[in-house]
Amino acid sequence: MIPFQEIGYLIGSVSFVLGLKMMGQPDSARKGNLVAAFGMGMAVIAALLFDEKGYHVINNIEFIVLAIFLGTLVGTIIAKRVQMTAMPEMVSLFNGMGGLSAALISLIEWRHHVSIDPPGGASMEMALYIPVIAGLIIGTISFVGSIVAWGKLNGKIGDFRFPSQQVINAIVLVAILVTAALNYTEFNASHSSFYFYITIALAVIYGLLFVFPIGGADMPVVISLLNSFTGVAAACGGFLYHNKVMLMGGVLVGSAGTILTVIMCKAMNRSLMNVLIGMAGGNGGGSATSASGGSVREVQASDVAVMLKYAGKVIVVPGYGLAVAQAQHACHELEILLESEGVDVKYAIHPVAGRMPGHMNVLLAESNVEYDKLIEMEHINSEFASTDVVLVVGANDVVNPAAKTDPSSPIFGMPILEVEQAKQIIVLKRSMKAGYAGIENELFFFPKCGMLFGDAKASIQKLLNEVKSL
Repeated sequence: MIPFQEIGYLIGSVSFVLGLKMMGQPDSARKGNLVAAFGMGMAVIAALLFDEKGYHVINNIEFIVLAIFLGTLVGTIIAKRVQMTAMPEMVSLFNGMGGLSAALISLIEWRHHVSIDPPGGASMEMALYIPVIAGLIIGTISFVGSIVAWGKLNGKIGDFRFPSQQVINAIVLVAILVTAALNYTEFNASHSSFYFYITIALAVIYGLLFVFPIGGADMPVVISLLNSFTGVAAACGGFLYHNKVMLMGGVLVGSAGTILTVIMCKAMNRSLMNVLIGMAGGNGGGSATSASGGSVREVQASDVAVMLKYAGKVIVVPGYGLAVAQAQHACHELEILLESEGVDVKYAIHPVAGRMPGHMNVLLAESNVEYDKLIEMEHINSEFASTDVVLVVGANDVVNPAAKTDPSSPIFGMPILEVEQAKQIIVLKRSMKAGYAGIENELFFFPKCGMLFGDAKASIQKLLNEVKSL
């Protein structure tokens, strides 16, 4: 008999691996997404229509198909309508849904086991209990934490801190492990689910306390970490159902999320523990004068246009402000115009620019910027000294020299784009408001730094017009 289910799972697993690898390169990322989606479709079909003995439609197939249809419809509408500025919130929200699904799997399996094993019946084996309780705890923390991250990213939830919060977090985490152990003992003795629901409640509390104090500058790392949590929780579901492709997908998501988290921590020159307990990056405001009494130099679009037209090399540093203004297309137009004038134009990409990993890469790819023009921080920093003009569009913390000069700064030690080495620096910002880390940017007070205030898209459009008129 042909093992259709195993073949479907094999195709799904291979597609996941190929898709993930393709997502590692900007020019193949979209195809990688489609390949992985195809693999998921094959895995779902194999799970619904076959078993190890051959063709077999599972129970309640009509409800499952309806749920898939509704989920696909809602997800497609949201994804089509979401703005690039809201993409990090959407990623966090969707990741939370994955964690919730994993937690519900554990909850349903627990209740199923309770129903088939009445008091006095067989005890639950440890090999079954561990994936059930692990999926429940990790999935719940991932769901609650992702929802809090979603609220923090869209401004609905602010930083929430109180004295000894990290100590309390540690106590709650230990309490979760203790109640999980007590639940196993109690259930096998009397089939009570009391500690099971206590464990759920503690996991919800920990998910809240875990993300609440983490500031905006560290949110990309937290999103990546929560994504890895969701993958681990999904892998627990794979253990429960002996589903190889579910296990494979969960392991891939968990490992990829963990690797990305480590890479981002390295880019910030901080350990993961420092991110989680340091609570850096609270929201705040900036001022128009520095601690040393300096002042900013405001420039006009006509002056900047002259600099750009007659420059030999220009580097654009995109930031969250670029996404807010939806200025990526105008920025690409300016790039094309300057290159037609013989100017060498590149983009400097910081690993944690924006609100999620790869935010700037996705944003610029949307406007058809050539992938080889997107240069990562470690490769572009050596070029700033030979650059005539750096155009900082909505970036703040990733170009702040305080990361190298001010030990008291919450971003001290974080590698930055060393734009201060360029001959001229032009910063496009709406105002002097501080970035997401909530600290003042020393760069704005440098004599060779000029501030072009206004909406980034409108400012770039002015630059386009001015360069054309020269």
